[in-house]
Amino acid sequence: MPSVELWDAHAVQLLTCCALVLALAHPVAPSSRGAMAPAPTPNAPASATPTVQSPAPGPGPAPHVWNVEYILWAPDCKQHGMIGINGAFPGPTITAYAGDLIKVVVNNKLHTEGVVIHWHGIKQIGTPWADGTASISQCPINPGETFNYEFKADKAGTYFYHGHFGMQRAAGLYGSLIVLDRDDPFEKDPMYAGDLNMLLSDWYHEAVYAQAAGLERKDDHFQWVGEPQTLLINGKGQFGCTLGDVGEFQKGIHRDATKCDRRDGERVEAACDAGCEGKGKGSEAEKEKAACEAEKAESCGVVRRSECGPFCRETQCGPVVFDVEPGRTYRLRIASTTSLSALNVQVQGHKLTVVEADGNLVEPFDVDDIEIYSGESYSVLLTTAAKQVSSPSYWISVGVIGRRPRTLPALAVLRYAGSKNELPAGVPPATPAWDDVGRSKEFAKKLKARAGPGYRAPPETTRVHRTIAMLNTQELVDGQIKWAINHVSLSLPATPYLGAYAYGIQGQVFDTTPAPATFHSSYDIEKPPQEQKPEAVQPVTVSDRVYTFAHGEVVDVVLQNADMRKHGVSESHPWHLHGHDFWVLGYGEGRCDPEQDLKNKEFINTVNPPLRNTAVLFPHGWTALRFVADNPGVWAFHCHIEPHLHMGMGVVFAEGMEERRLRELKLKVPREAIMCGKTALAAMARPLAPAATSPSPSP
Repeated sequence: MPSVELWDAHAVQLLTCCALVLALAHPVAPSSRGAMAPAPTPNAPASATPTVQSPAPGPGPAPHVWNVEYILWAPDCKQHGMIGINGAFPGPTITAYAGDLIKVVVNNKLHTEGVVIHWHGIKQIGTPWADGTASISQCPINPGETFNYEFKADKAGTYFYHGHFGMQRAAGLYGSLIVLDRDDPFEKDPMYAGDLNMLLSDWYHEAVYAQAAGLERKDDHFQWVGEPQTLLINGKGQFGCTLGDVGEFQKGIHRDATKCDRRDGERVEAACDAGCEGKGKGSEAEKEKAACEAEKAESCGVVRRSECGPFCRETQCGPVVFDVEPGRTYRLRIASTTSLSALNVQVQGHKLTVVEADGNLVEPFDVDDIEIYSGESYSVLLTTAAKQVSSPSYWISVGVIGRRPRTLPALAVLRYAGSKNELPAGVPPATPAWDDVGRSKEFAKKLKARAGPGYRAPPETTRVHRTIAMLNTQELVDGQIKWAINHVSLSLPATPYLGAYAYGIQGQVFDTTPAPATFHSSYDIEKPPQEQKPEAVQPVTVSDRVYTFAHGEVVDVVLQNADMRKHGVSESHPWHLHGHDFWVLGYGEGRCDPEQDLKNKEFINTVNPPLRNTAVLFPHGWTALRFVADNPGVWAFHCHIEPHLHMGMGVVFAEGMEERRLRELKLKVPREAIMCGKTALAAMARPLAPAATSPSPSP
């Protein structure tokens, strides 16, 4: 006889289906590709001509219609299965103006898994269900289903979007999101010529499903994802060779590093195009023809898979070239959606002026290069030489920092008008020392907010309602290696938190025990967790607890780093907060004493700290943040390194969930956002009041 649990499972499935049929009244847009411009073809030019981008005119925003699907692609000249949008990789670039309404219709064409899209850096004011975080703000979009994202581009800046279900970002589900300023201060410069866009990522040949399986194995069978095979610029890179000349630096990463040879592609193409009439007679001619046909078929297969290198026709891994004019200023927008890698970016022969970080203007300062961690974005101004230069093209080099590199730098080209050569001559610049964390700290500390429209100083320290200290540790839980915050490793519930709050069923959906706000005073950050005093640690739990905040609370968060499970080993972690910008008050070494250190002006800047949505926690140190809980919703706060989040390195903030705001939420939230799991069952007993179709964001 079937067990009670089995009968319950069938009942839940049946009731969920019924609830969805009865409750889902929200119409969806058709999944036809004809509703948007066609995806770029594989043989589209790699040249990136700068323009001041303008969205298409019209009476209202036309929706972007996306089919998210499995594709075969060769981003680094090796074909693999990955996730693309409308048959291409990376996804389409969205360009809008601040204040515009953005509409994206996502059709899930993945046959075996759900999907969501997170709009990284967009605060989703009044539209928390559109944040695109599975199990937090919405239900995953099931295979064959559609979800309408509709939200306001709240602020100009350099952003991107990516999958936020499982490890889909590492599978290629991402693209750029650029929000323009109608009164852009940089465009007023008569030398200003336009924008250049660089979306940076790293690429693994191992499927993300295998990566996840390795991370979940127990004891000695644990398998780390390792270093990526390739770094990509705008979705293009080269595996097995490098575009530039090979020097000692490149040999130090790969002793067999070689320069990509244009003749390799030409040879394969020639064999594919060759006629196959034998020159001999009789059987000899037949043998020659058969051998030619075999070589032709193999070569054409290589061309078809875009594996003939970066220089052959229809390649998907060709050089990225930015064309520029002499004596002009360009805004180079740089965003990092890497799964693991922190990166250094430099433009050979050019200074860079940093002017924006995560969509917020900063006081300009000049650098030779920038250091960018996963989840961060920057704008830098690049001024080209006024006169004709002897070398009219230059390397843009992107290399790994923070970890011992096993991956060659990615290369793009800055090409001056009139250049006859596509690629620069000589060896590209070497990436600075990978283990010089001080360079990253120095760069981060130079960032100061630029006063003016859109910036507000942080609330005074006397207005802080509470301080949360978050200890980052690597723990062993039932044989599995996990990351934990104050000895709690994050595991998300099957039913979205937002739906649980809307229906008042929190206790049925997740553990309502308050998340720990600090850790023991005797914890020694210079020792691994297994070597701590018994009183310094608590049993590690895997939990879906949340931190709750009343609307308007001022909160200080201190991120505290420590030893991993080995002596002296501590890594950098870029922490990203959804739904907000925060002020980065400062950084410190060792263990933070909030009572003393947060008042110390040597560490803390409360005058003009930068606003960010992502901040780095450096090894064996701490980072202090301040934010105002003024955006009702449920928001993720997590390390942006994909495998670290998969291993539990994150927390959840629920704010403004008071009764009055919950009533408003129930009236506004699209039903398909939360009608899954236990929310669907609750909807049958207490259905939502009728809601307007496709609710617009609050003003």
